[in-house]
Amino acid sequence: MSIVRFEILSKVIELGSFTKAAEKLSMTQSAVSHAISSLETELGVPLLIRDRRKGLALTEIGQRTLPHIREVLKRIEAINQEIALATNLETGIIRIGTFASASSCLLPKLLAKFQKKHPKIEFKFYEGTYEEITEWLQSGIIDIGFVVKGKTNPSFDLVPLLKDNMVVAFHPEHKFLHKETIDMYDLEKEPFIMPTGMYQSHIEELFEESQIKPSIRFEVRDCTTIANMVQEGLGVTIGTELFLKTQQNIEIRKLNLTSYLYIALACSAISDASPAVKEFLMIAKNAFDTELVKDLESEIQLISKTENGMVRPVVIKEEIL
Repeated sequence: MSIVRFEILSKVIELGSFTKAAEKLSMTQSAVSHAISSLETELGVPLLIRDRRKGLALTEIGQRTLPHIREVLKRIEAINQEIALATNLETGIIRIGTFASASSCLLPKLLAKFQKKHPKIEFKFYEGTYEEITEWLQSGIIDIGFVVKGKTNPSFDLVPLLKDNMVVAFHPEHKFLHKETIDMYDLEKEPFIMPTGMYQSHIEELFEESQIKPSIRFEVRDCTTIANMVQEGLGVTIGTELFLKTQQNIEIRKLNLTSYLYIALACSAISDASPAVKEFLMIAKNAFDTELVKDLESEIQLISKTENGMVRPVVIKEEIL
């Protein structure tokens, strides 16, 4: 059974197209189609439904088989990385799931630190919602993903990074400028820009807790668009300090309610991760000397040693955070 055929099938499903997969793999479309057909013949079952109008879809057995195929590919990648590590020839790829504020505010710092030590490791990024990142981790599409407490599978292993405060953002000439903190009741009659993506559920919980119904003027998904609208004085919003503090011509203030998100890196199983992924998690843990890490260190040990003396992140279950 050919590993190459597994790689081709995985790429076809990832991209949803024989043509795109062929381009990505530097193959002809006919070669990709032949590889999939040969794999189906070898297994004795159809894996794909080919429909010109609806496109490609997995059969029922294909859906059950794909996670195992991806696991085989991950194991092969881990073997190659172990061999490369033993011979001082680094190789491999790390697939990371991320969301907007993590992409712009956390990833650059982590990548810079990692690339200084391991310049030959490649990266591939998938940006999505909490739910999508969780699904990608479960299906093996990504190796690790940025997650938030309460928005991911509790069986995942976590490496905590930081606490991100929820803050109010407004135009520099807004009447809130001279306030140190913003009361939720002050937002009741303000034209409000409601984020419809990652943080909507957190914001709705804040209003529900205060028994306030916001005056929603706009509902917007993209964080940058929301920031631009605030800059133009179109309304106020609530979002994460991590992202909003990087935006120009915007003022931010803390809420009178204590509200923050725990951000962590999740992995389906650190013990089964490749050497490159384990090293990235270790660098990420050491990159953020935060209150979150300090608080947890009194309860759990974030770093331990394996039998051969190498350090690794300890398994931290989501419910601990």
